[in-house]
Order: sequence, then structure tokens, then C-alpha cells
Amino acid sequence: MKPAGIYIHIPFCRARCSYCDFATGTYESALAERYVRALISEIRNFQSTADRQEADTIYFGGGTPSLLKAAQVAAILDAVYARFHVARGAEVTMEMNPGTLTLDTLKEFRALGVNRASYGAQTFDDSELKRLGRTHNAEDGRRTLTLLREAGFTNISFDLIAGLPAQTLETWSRNLDEALALRPSHLSFYLLEVHEATPLADQIRRGAQPLPDDDLAAEMYRLMLERACEAGYEHYEISNLCQQGYHSRHNTKYWTADAVFGFGCSAHSYDGARTRWSNERDAARYTVLMEQRRTPIVETIELDERTARAESIFLGLRLMRGVDLKEYRARFGSDLRDEYAADLERLSDAGLITFDSDLMKLTATGALLSNEVFSLFV
Repeated sequence: MKPAGIYIHIPFCRARCSYCDFATGTYESALAERYVRALISEIRNFQSTADRQEADTIYFGGGTPSLLKAAQVAAILDAVYARFHVARGAEVTMEMNPGTLTLDTLKEFRALGVNRASYGAQTFDDSELKRLGRTHNAEDGRRTLTLLREAGFTNISFDLIAGLPAQTLETWSRNLDEALALRPSHLSFYLLEVHEATPLADQIRRGAQPLPDDDLAAEMYRLMLERACEAGYEHYEISNLCQQGYHSRHNTKYWTADAVFGFGCSAHSYDGARTRWSNERDAARYTVLMEQRRTPIVETIELDERTARAESIFLGLRLMRGVDLKEYRARFGSDLRDEYAADLERLSDAGLITFDSDLMKLTATGALLSNEVFSLFV
């Protein structure tokens, strides 16, 4: 069995952004203390078919995990290392937010073994940050990278969002200039999604914010790829680029359907075979469940054969290297090209996919229209 990934969800933020629909809430020290104890309890009680499941990635997501005290992070990591056989050289990522960090705190996290940082720059335009409800400014985004490097981090990623209300191709181009000049080892790029029941969705309905322009966002995506690849970045996944050797090992596990075990509220897990499960979404309810020694799992799904095949295709297609047809045949006992012959012919004729030896991959146009491609396999 391949080594698994470990996902740790920390749901606390300094403030909630207007576009966010994740399981997060504002930081409260008392609840955070109880939550960390609950989280550690869940990790200790984890049941696996292996005595000590091997893992080679740990990912603190949120939320803003860097709001935790170093002692809390240390206690969580101690629980993970006690319950799992964590490989030497494991990738240990922590998500962070600009404007919430000090050099001393970052040095403490680095000393604990956190060796990869991922933070939400989102944009280097102050007016765009304000419209998103972000609590940091553009200078905070720049300074965060400097602090991380001073603290000893070399594996650093940050996010950019395109398609923001009132964003123009000119402001986006300036964003790319800023981002590429900073030379992070990894860049994640997202198109803004407007989720119902968020302040941003309400603002758009009331006309207080303009509706994002999908065609303009697509042009921003093309420009991002062009400029980043010219600057030496590898486009290895639809939304992710990296310098050589700095792809996200943890996130790649999702796209290659490897086992990932999630802990904390709203965490999702997959055993690498057919079973998925997810935890209670609300942090307070999750904490109470663990304090009462009850399971936090609220849903378990056993994938049928058809769903497992479809997932392996559309997740694999997110990687620019594509789906390995030999691996698919070894796992499912059939040839993908025969199984989906009609659909694949349509996609190929439309210029959305291509075949290269034993790999099936998206074209540049296919990457731009990836959701339409994936919908054929869902």
C-alpha cells in the first residue's frame, strides 16, 4: 500500500472572507483549546487495517492553522507521529494568512518540522482585497514571503484568485508581475466561485458588487499560464504551477486517488480503495461529539465500480501528465479507450483531450473547459 496523506482541519480564522463557504469561524481561544484536544483524541482513536499506517504527507488546512500556538501544533504532530509511521522527509504543510504572522512564530513552526507553507495572497491589489473582505493588504502579502524565507522556509506556495468583481486584465497582469517577481516555489491559481449564502453572493444580488465576467476570467487563466511558464514554472495540474521539484505532494494524492485520512470538523477521508467518509461540519458540535466519546463521522460512502472508474478518470485528468492507461487497466481490468469510446471520440474531435503513448491528457483548451470534460464521467 502506498503511504497515505494526513489532513488536519483547523477551522478558525481572524475574520471570515466575503466569498468563503468553508467550515470556518472566528477564532475563540477557549473553543480552540477544546477543539485541539478533540482533534488529538480523534487521531489517537483512528482505526486502520495496518497496525501503524505509513504516511508521507501532513497538511494543516483551514481556516487559518497558523493562528494556533506552537505548543498546540506540537501536540497535534506528536499525536500523528505516535499513531502513524511518518516517513523520513515527509512533506508537512501549514496554511497561513498574511497579516497574522510574526518571524518568531514562523521559526517555531519550522522548528517543529513544518517544512512547507501555503498562504492566501489572493491579489496584490488593495482595492480587490477590500472587496473580498480580506483582513490583510498587498504589502502584507509581500512581507509574508520575506518572513517565511527568513524563518527558514524554502518550499513556499501562495494562492491567486482571478475573476474578481471589478477586476480587469490590466490589474490581473500587474498581479502576475508581482507574483512572478517574488519567485515562490509554488503557485495556486483559482477562478472565483460565488457560493450561495455568502456575503459576496448577497452583495452581487443587491448590485453592490458586479457579477464576475467568465470570459474575462478565462482570458486571465490563459495569461497566467503563458506568463508563468515563460518564467520557468511547470504547469503540473489545472490550477497549480511550481518550480522544478516543488509540486504539492499532499494534494497530488487526491488527484491520484491515494489514501488520505482527515481529522477535525468537516474533514474528508478516503481509504485509497472504495470507501470515503466525512466528519461533522460544525466545530463546536464536532468538539462535543469527541468529548462525549462519540464518532464525528456523519457520512460514509462505498463507491461502486462505475463511480470508482469515473473518479479515477476525472481526478487523473486534473494532472497535466494525464491518466495512465496502463494503471487504469491494471486497477480495473479493462481498456479505458474501449469503455468510453464514444465519449472520448467526441472529446478528441473537439480538441479537448489527446493521447500520448499510454497517457490520456487534457489539451490547453481542455484545461480551460475542464468542468465540461469531467461532466461526461460524473
